Amino acid sequence: MKKKLFAILSCLVILTLVLAGCGGEKAKDTAKEPAAQGKLVDGPFKKVEGLPAIQAPEGFDWKQFAGVELNVISENTPPSSAIAANIKEFEEATGIKVNIQQMDLGTLVQKVGLDFGAGSSKYHVIYADPYQVLAKYSSKFVDLNELEKDPTLPKIPGGLEDFIQSQLEIDGYMGSKDKLYALPYDCPTMVLAYRTDVMAKIKENFLKEKGFDPTPNPNMTWEQYYQVAEYINKHAAELGVKYGTGHQAKQYDSLMCDFSNILNAYGADYFENRDLGGIGAANPGKTALTTPEAIQAFEFYNKLLKIAHPGSKSWDWNGLAEAFAAGEVAMAPEWHEFASMFENPEKSKVAGKVAWTTLPKGPKRSANIFGGTGIGINANASEKEKKAAWLFLVWATSPQTQLMILESPVGGATPSRNSVYNVASVKKAMEDPTSEEAKKMPNLTSMKATLEAWKAENAYGRPKVPQWPQIDTIVFTELSKMLAGQQDPKTTAESISKQVDALTGN
Repeated sequence: MKKKLFAILSCLVILTLVLAGCGGEKAKDTAKEPAAQGKLVDGPFKKVEGLPAIQAPEGFDWKQFAGVELNVISENTPPSSAIAANIKEFEEATGIKVNIQQMDLGTLVQKVGLDFGAGSSKYHVIYADPYQVLAKYSSKFVDLNELEKDPTLPKIPGGLEDFIQSQLEIDGYMGSKDKLYALPYDCPTMVLAYRTDVMAKIKENFLKEKGFDPTPNPNMTWEQYYQVAEYINKHAAELGVKYGTGHQAKQYDSLMCDFSNILNAYGADYFENRDLGGIGAANPGKTALTTPEAIQAFEFYNKLLKIAHPGSKSWDWNGLAEAFAAGEVAMAPEWHEFASMFENPEKSKVAGKVAWTTLPKGPKRSANIFGGTGIGINANASEKEKKAAWLFLVWATSPQTQLMILESPVGGATPSRNSVYNVASVKKAMEDPTSEEAKKMPNLTSMKATLEAWKAENAYGRPKVPQWPQIDTIVFTELSKMLAGQQDPKTTAESISKQVDALTGN
């Protein structure tokens, strides 16, 4: 009898333990699940028909972080200037004070490095240049996925899918897509600006002599571009320009950008690993600059610069833009956001005479280098500061704010949001450069070409690796020697390869 009773009690104990275990597992599973997202309601910001609104969970107090002071560090860019001029909308809606500090990129990189190195958060929101900041310091940024998934906080209007996806990959991730470190903020891209009046003057005779239309178009090759530039040089006096082409070939980052378009168009790249231009990697592996395709690219670039405006070797992107606006060159591979300058009669002698297209094709394709950047949050900030900074990121990168920046007289930067390009006024400005909408948003005159440049088959991202700032310097230093006649293209390629492989340990 005792044995039977003991057996029954033992079974009851085991059953109780099993049930408790199941309940515990259920409790654990429940704890892992985030709280259900409540109803989303529009926030206290300007709404634009056709654009996803800035929303937060019902009952969200937009002023719960009132009194928090955020320091935003940024390169001198149109978006930051426009946001600084219109920051009152955000400050009045949230009670958060925002201080925006703008400077050249070199100074920004130094200041951010010091802040991260000290483990401090002097700067809460950071302009995270993909190559000089994010690639090196990604671990110092907040994973924005955590804030986006927090059921108590505002959501990204339109979701991540509303961003241009190639830009989100370059601006937001490093090494993998497990963590999101920044949201796309600006998106300058190199395309081709050219003088329509000059092309109209030479078209008939050029077509008879060379057999193809000299007007730049998506199917033009770099070799054809060379022929057009050379032809304009010969007839410059009668055409009212000094040279056919101009370039940003100063011994600086601009030279690397200008050359990279041709390097990749010829089917070459800096490293054997061709997947570094998007998510990036900690170690790039071996260089690939001595392949036949790469050597051809070095040779062509050297040949092209010999017939370019001599000032090209002293110009960065600003110098080239000023020369083009002054009417000195007929064609220029240039960052698309200079369109507003070219259409401003107060700054340009060629207003109304400029058109844009994707860069010429090499043997492989057209390659148009992307130079955009995202903004992220310093992981050293307090929890309250992080959440306040999240509100700023949601607002600053929202479709409404990007439209405001586009329309702003102190802004002019083009959006990194798909939805903004579907707004009626924006579509009109892109379709008709003579429209009132285009006059209000002159940067859109270059957008048809730029949207083509953003397509995967035309887009180019330089390698996103922690060593890129040093690699960049090696590249433009050696290219400058080549352009100065101090070394030939093959020697230049070999010298860059040797230095870069030594730097990366490959």
